[in-house]
Amino acid sequence: MRVLYSLMWWLALPLVLGRLWWRGRREPGYRTHLGERLGFYGRRLDKRPTIMVHAVSVGETRAAEPLIEALLAARPDARILLTHMTPTGRATGKALFGKHGDRVIQSFLPYDTGFMVGRFLCHFEPAVCILMETEVWPNLIHGCAKHGVPVALVNARLSEKSLRRGRKIGALMTDAARAITLVAAQTDADAERIASLGAAKVAVTGSIKFDVVPPQAALDTGAMLRARFADRPVLLCASTREGEEALILDAYKALDQRPANMLLVLVPRHPQRFDEVARMVEERGLSLAHRSKLPEHVDTDVLLGDSMGEMFAYYAACDCAFIGGSLLPLGGQNLIEACALGRPVLVGEHTFNFLQATEEAVAAGAALRVPDAPALLRAAAGLLDDDGRRAAMGAHAQAFAARHRGATVRTVELLQQIIA
Repeated sequence: MRVLYSLMWWLALPLVLGRLWWRGRREPGYRTHLGERLGFYGRRLDKRPTIMVHAVSVGETRAAEPLIEALLAARPDARILLTHMTPTGRATGKALFGKHGDRVIQSFLPYDTGFMVGRFLCHFEPAVCILMETEVWPNLIHGCAKHGVPVALVNARLSEKSLRRGRKIGALMTDAARAITLVAAQTDADAERIASLGAAKVAVTGSIKFDVVPPQAALDTGAMLRARFADRPVLLCASTREGEEALILDAYKALDQRPANMLLVLVPRHPQRFDEVARMVEERGLSLAHRSKLPEHVDTDVLLGDSMGEMFAYYAACDCAFIGGSLLPLGGQNLIEACALGRPVLVGEHTFNFLQATEEAVAAGAALRVPDAPALLRAAAGLLDDDGRRAAMGAHAQAFAARHRGATVRTVELLQQIIA
């Protein structure tokens, strides 16, 4: 099965590279470091122990921050090799860890063929391979086993939908799961599903995302944004996905009892969609400002969050936050950062990627679930008009986030058992 999987990778490689070049029209980072994606690297590193952490994109990279900081503190003799699949993830890693100099180095993970993975492992010689959340790559895991490199899947989550998909490819996924040395799962349900695929050592440590601390620079940026919003009531729609913005804008325009001077802040999850979303706003006759061209006073209907790495700042500047990916069956995004900053949270019906955290937030009074975009705007308007209710939800949100901290310490304790 793995041979067939590898063959499919080789056959698809011209299309994969073509798509990479095509995406580079809007995101030039996709056209950089191409050799790394194919398993070709520069000079050899010195012989310090190398701890590999794979964080595919922005969300996983930000989630890995407390873990990486803890590993750097626990192993002053070692370096971190932080790998990614997207240029935005790489840029986020540089912003977060550039202060550590050569103790944190970065690379794109090569495509998952035996040849490319083998070159990667021979070049970097990692002492351990740590995969974040859902990043199970069969040839990488097989290559690590072949080279005697233990593999840990941390902050691991697996939805029922992903489990069904994994079972469809049968031995490929079960062989990979059996070869993983250690799994640190977010919840009991995640642990049970991962163990059912064959993983032998599975522990429940909680979500590392609860341990992420808002950077002071982000809070300062949030204060600057808030000053430019003045006293306007602000609804943030964070990490929205394709199809959601049109629903939200239509509901916003149709809202009968909109709070006076209400501001809608839209932050699409993918930067290549910034221009598309801007056109949607203008086509509906709504006035628009851009974060990238921020005026002294934001007096428009909508502010487009066309910046990267500023989600904490947006949360700090808003009065309540909707978490995208949940109005449509896309699985939802992480609500923890909004809760940590004490913001009331709104989510749609589709949160299967973060189901337990979302359900617990709703039960704790930190979040409200809405069935559709009109209900979202009505619920947001109600919160923006009710200072007492909004403050109570914000307090519940902060308490909810505080109760779940500590996953990083538990995860590092497990990892120290397998890091040479």
